[in-house]
Amino acid sequence: MADLPEKYQKLAGEYAKLKAQIPVLKKAYLDEQGEANKLKESLKEKSQTVRKYEQEVDSLTFRNQQLSKRVVFLQEELEATETSSKKKSKGKGSEPSTPDRGGAAHNGGSNVFNEELQGKIEENALLHKQLQEVSTQFDIQVRQLQAQLKASEESKGQHEEVIHAAQQRAKEQIDKLQEEKAMLEVKAQTLESDLKEFRGRYEKAEQNLNEVEKNLHSRLVVATKTIQDKLPFIDTKIKDLNGYNLPTHDRRHQLRAKELITQGTNLVGELVQGLSNFFTYTEQRSKIYPADGVTEPISPLNINFCKYLHENMIYLRPVDQSMRQFAENLQDDSLTILETASELQDFAKHFTYMVVYMNKLLPYYVSSLEAENAVSSCTASLESKNKDLLQSLKRLNAVFNKMDTYVSILATQSSQGINHPRASHAKFFTGLSKSMDDLHTAIKEVSKHYNSKVSLEHQLPTATKELKRTDECVVASLISLVTNTGKMAAFLSGNLDFFTTPAGYRTRGGSASVDDSANVSRSHPAVNTFRQRAAHYLSSISKPIPESVPHCVAVQNRKTLYSSAESKEGLAKQLSMFQQKLTKLEQEKEHYILELQLLKIKFENEQVKTKQLEKDLEKASVTSSSGVSSADVSNSLEDHIERLQAPSDSNRRSDSVNSGHYIDTTMLGQLETSSVTKNDQDTREQLIMAHYSSRINDITLKLQQADSKTVNFHAEVRALQKQLKIAEKEKEIGQDELKLSNQSLAHLKDELQTTSRSYEGQLSMMSEHLAGMNEKLAQQKDEIDELKQQLTLRSAPSSKSSKKSKK
Repeated sequence: MADLPEKYQKLAGEYAKLKAQIPVLKKAYLDEQGEANKLKESLKEKSQTVRKYEQEVDSLTFRNQQLSKRVVFLQEELEATETSSKKKSKGKGSEPSTPDRGGAAHNGGSNVFNEELQGKIEENALLHKQLQEVSTQFDIQVRQLQAQLKASEESKGQHEEVIHAAQQRAKEQIDKLQEEKAMLEVKAQTLESDLKEFRGRYEKAEQNLNEVEKNLHSRLVVATKTIQDKLPFIDTKIKDLNGYNLPTHDRRHQLRAKELITQGTNLVGELVQGLSNFFTYTEQRSKIYPADGVTEPISPLNINFCKYLHENMIYLRPVDQSMRQFAENLQDDSLTILETASELQDFAKHFTYMVVYMNKLLPYYVSSLEAENAVSSCTASLESKNKDLLQSLKRLNAVFNKMDTYVSILATQSSQGINHPRASHAKFFTGLSKSMDDLHTAIKEVSKHYNSKVSLEHQLPTATKELKRTDECVVASLISLVTNTGKMAAFLSGNLDFFTTPAGYRTRGGSASVDDSANVSRSHPAVNTFRQRAAHYLSSISKPIPESVPHCVAVQNRKTLYSSAESKEGLAKQLSMFQQKLTKLEQEKEHYILELQLLKIKFENEQVKTKQLEKDLEKASVTSSSGVSSADVSNSLEDHIERLQAPSDSNRRSDSVNSGHYIDTTMLGQLETSSVTKNDQDTREQLIMAHYSSRINDITLKLQQADSKTVNFHAEVRALQKQLKIAEKEKEIGQDELKLSNQSLAHLKDELQTTSRSYEGQLSMMSEHLAGMNEKLAQQKDEIDELKQQLTLRSAPSSKSSKKSKK
């Protein structure tokens, strides 16, 4: 709902852009439409001129035909006159004067006709040339006009598509905006209803506030009267008594301090965990390299180094625990400043122990790195990297010592008698923040030098897989330490203003925010404990009282207790007897457990021996072909089995006979007898042997059955596991195929939509083109009909004139 106005503004901006583009597109469309209309009009004019030229050509051709016919007619007449003149000249040879006149006349007439004929021929040639020029110009103009018409039609189609797409986008955006407008209207209505509800609540709250103010004013008047009348003395004048008053302070400051202390506790826990990982992985590495204890013995210095590294949690865990205890003991309604944070002293003490422990480890680091440099496979570059790592470790220890001084100074502010002025607290916190930044840079350098050292070590041929694995673990622990110290440095630098500003709490006679702390009446440390005890007492009072026992029931219970006290001795004797029986049973249980373990061991030995016997049988079957009888082999095997069973029977006899008193313990019960004679002992031993042999046989059968069942179950489990793996693979393959099929289906749907859209566009274009062609055909048909009518009209007078000329 918070993003709706931004979306609405974006859509409104896009809508305004599209709305501004629509008139431009309309103007372009109208311009193109005007140009197309102009081209159509010019085409019509050209077609009209072409028609005029065609009519003139037709008239000229018709006139030419008439002239050619006239020329032919005149030639025929000339020939007829020439033939008649020849005949007359032959018939009238006596009259020479008259034919000369007629021939001269005839020659004069033929010359006139020849001149006219020559003029007509020249005119006809000129007309043919003009007709060809006009036809070529007409064809060129028609082609130009057709090309212009196609270009205008294409541009018109493009503009129409652009306008159609813009109209569709505008419609879609208008629909979206209308929907969002409806949603916003609904939201506005709901907000108006909520506003009405809040106004009603506000009015009620104002009424309640007025009532509370009146009530508080009346109480204030009563309190002032009681203070003025009944207060015996004012304890704020005396500092010792004022120290026992509860200070008033800012609860927001306390909540903020508690939140920051919890964050710092989590960061300290992460730091402790990172250091513990670094020390443990360093211990593992020192056990592997430079001497692994198998091929080469580990040096005593390295053994002590591993021992001290193994003890890291003895020094690191108390730091985390003391900090967590300090954070857990914080109260929301108490003031937490350096003067009241007395539990920081435990944290500072354990932190000092941790720093001392790290200083103790530094010379061992030096000796281990020197031992690594003394290895024959150590190169000069690796030795330089080890020196750089040693320098960075020394700097790290120096930074920890510096932090220890600042932590101990801040912790001593809560002790009695050792107090620095409050103006110097800000310097302590800034120094601690700077030392934390130095710690971050120091651990960065350690990580950097260790990475370079490890990269060179792994290139050596003596580097084992275990060494590489432990080195990767050490690098990971250093990376976690770098991130943790970066967080701690950012935490201290970001909240330095809060730590440096003094907390504004006030007792009845002074304020702790004053810089001159000597004139401030300091709260007594016992006040906080008294307040907590009072709060605990009030909470215990508010708890419901548990149900009490009625008096008559209590008296009856007292009588039963007195009566039962008489039988206390008997119960004590019974309890001692039961305890003795229980101890005996426990001893028997342990004896049975030991026997079971012995039987398991013997059973394993018997299994080994049976396997050996089977191998011997196989060998005997092979050697039977060489002449040895199977009876001898079986006898030798029986002797071997008797020899194997003899020590176990003797052990059973020695275990079963104890000081003339025999105990037969079986799964069915116990049989206790006393030995009288040697025969009885022999019979008992035989019975015991038979009993234990039967029990052993039963146990072996059960063990064999259990083994067969376990083998079957193991085979079934393996088969099921294989089937499960196959099913998982098939499932993954099916999921991949399903994804591919879904992708191909979506792709096909997109292609189908695009093809359908293209086909629809092509069909619409074809339909429009067909409609235009039909219109053109209709126009051409009309024009042809008009031309035919004109031709018929022109041919009618020409036919009439030709008939008249013939006549």
